Amino acid sequence: MKKRWQWKLLGEVCKTSSGGTPLSSRKEYYEGGDIPWILSGEVAVGNVRQAKSFITRQGLENSAAKLFPKNTVLVAMYGATAGQVGILRFEAATNQAVCGILPNDKLIPEFLFYFLLAKKDELVAQATGNAQPNISQSKIKNTEIPVPSLPEQQRIVGILDKAFAGLAVAVANAEKNLQNARALFESHLQSVFSRQPNEVSLSELATDITDGDHSPPPKAPNGIPFITISDIIKRTREVDFSNTFMVPTEYFNKLKSNKKPIIGDILYTVTGATLGIPVLVKEQRDFCFQRHIGLIRPNRATDSAWLTYALLSPQAFQQATIGATGAAQKTVSLSVLRELKVPNLAISDQKRIANRLDNLAAETQRLATIYEKKLAALVELKQSLLHQAFSGEL
Repeated sequence: MKKRWQWKLLGEVCKTSSGGTPLSSRKEYYEGGDIPWILSGEVAVGNVRQAKSFITRQGLENSAAKLFPKNTVLVAMYGATAGQVGILRFEAATNQAVCGILPNDKLIPEFLFYFLLAKKDELVAQATGNAQPNISQSKIKNTEIPVPSLPEQQRIVGILDKAFAGLAVAVANAEKNLQNARALFESHLQSVFSRQPNEVSLSELATDITDGDHSPPPKAPNGIPFITISDIIKRTREVDFSNTFMVPTEYFNKLKSNKKPIIGDILYTVTGATLGIPVLVKEQRDFCFQRHIGLIRPNRATDSAWLTYALLSPQAFQQATIGATGAAQKTVSLSVLRELKVPNLAISDQKRIANRLDNLAAETQRLATIYEKKLAALVELKQSLLHQAFSGEL
């Protein structure tokens, strides 16, 4: 730590304030408004250059909303974006879930921005609430911050600006490579299943197509894992057993055999945002599942791995989404699932295609893992640079 740096509470150095929300029932507070109004979810990391919402002067004057000047540093205090920090690049008001730290002659906005970016995890860790973290304004004000000379602040900001610009390019390249790797597999999958002339209903290739228990199951401290749709990992198409709840063994034993997955069965999500994910059961273990998950048990003339890829194909997914019903949450009924059209091939051809797709999927996953590790390393490098900057090591 550099000896000439002074450390003070942020509230001693800067003025802070949060905003407010005009009454939603008063149309005159919103209609025709030209005052940008920033919400917590709109505090982007870096520069905040635009607003999605606007309020009127009347709305501003009759609420706790505050009008902040250009170069105010904003900190999101609530919800999924809690701890997010950005610099306001235009005059705007905010709601109560945003803390504004007003510019002054002691701290360069960019220096304060980088400092709070380094403190994000610490602030979030101090937040109250479980599902929706809430960072109090007092926690922000009581955060200790170094106050080096303005030339020193400018020097540090210059180093971080240059480093972060380079890291942004590296992150963009890694993300593009990750997308390309996945797109290659998806493109090949679509190509494979668009060239099949003969199609049959899914029910013709299965001995059973069913779903899980429709009644809430009894819970137990120990017993058999009960899988819900949230336990399905979309990216890897696997079941995550780490956080499932348990049902009594007696309950499991009373289930019909076609509701007890075995090796070769295919689970299929039928509801919500994760609709249409096929999961091949590759190991034998006792578990059961909820009604938002379907089960397909292929017949002897059907290769399970091939049928999983067929259900993963864009062609099958499109049929499922078109057939899904419901307003708030789309659901694929068992009747729609049973009538999905899939290619009708000899099992030898199925195995050949499945083997080729297995190899491509493995290579895609290998590349994805490389790029994901690179992205994680870049995030760590950012944090390391921020730590060095505010430890006086740059």
